[in-house]
Amino acid sequence: MSWLNTPDPVAGDAASCDPVETIIVPRTSDLGGFSVRRALPSARRRMVGPFIFFDQMGPAELLVGGGIDVRPHPHIGLATVTYLFEGEMYHRDSLGTEIAITPGALNWMSAGKGIVHSERERAERRLEKRPLFGLQSWVALPKHLEEGAPAFQHFGADAQPEFSDKGASVKLIAGQLFGHKAPVQTASDMFYADISLEPGAKIPLDAGWEERGLYTVSGRISIAGQSFDPAQLLVFKAGDHLVVENNTPEAARFVVLGGEPMDGRRYIWWNFVSSSKERIEQAKEDWRRGRFDTVPGDAEEFIPLPDR
Repeated sequence: MSWLNTPDPVAGDAASCDPVETIIVPRTSDLGGFSVRRALPSARRRMVGPFIFFDQMGPAELLVGGGIDVRPHPHIGLATVTYLFEGEMYHRDSLGTEIAITPGALNWMSAGKGIVHSERERAERRLEKRPLFGLQSWVALPKHLEEGAPAFQHFGADAQPEFSDKGASVKLIAGQLFGHKAPVQTASDMFYADISLEPGAKIPLDAGWEERGLYTVSGRISIAGQSFDPAQLLVFKAGDHLVVENNTPEAARFVVLGGEPMDGRRYIWWNFVSSSKERIEQAKEDWRRGRFDTVPGDAEEFIPLPDR
């Protein structure tokens, strides 16, 4: 008898024994020189725990002179979470933050009632070819923090908890998992981790979280006899005890993410997330009329409000 909100397997019904509730194949966009795969939001799934947006950037080799050049743009009601496997991005925001994001480090920018930031590259990096590979996600804020003060947190790669056992290696990006806790202050109960499995290795996925997802990064993994290739978001049924295995001769890498369900529905339009449609309309007008703060040192350009 199952003890969480998961139906018991039905004899003769293979689907009832399948722990994977949804498989999302991200849609791909070409941003000129590199591709972005977007897994959330999707028509099949809007959120996983507090995660409302999930992009894979690259892997790509950026050419001389080209690269990341995202002009200042606004956010409300969310925290941006940037994590790189390869390459570098340069973050500036309206709080006055200026910092390079490097592999294994974490940038956590909480927009609250409103923040503006840009994501570019330093001029010296554009002088040569270089890699870019990473993830950017948005975490929706609880209702009582949607109109809070904006804030920024950065933790270098050496500040992120890392642990390993029998060929399974984990770097905890945010939240809590396997008895460890990341240093970043999150707005809700959640987990987000970068996991690698050597050939023959396996690792369980905590059944205590109600909403759980896994995004395949490289290599092939198996769960309950099913194999999954890179660039897929798997969303699991609540309460099932899962084991992720690598039965191939090559290493595999994936991230796990999720947490408790949000405190109500969230609306998303462009870079704005809110529990209120009216608040999003206000944010549109504020950006159109220049009411957001500007980014020190990067105030001459901005991304206009989309015509949609």
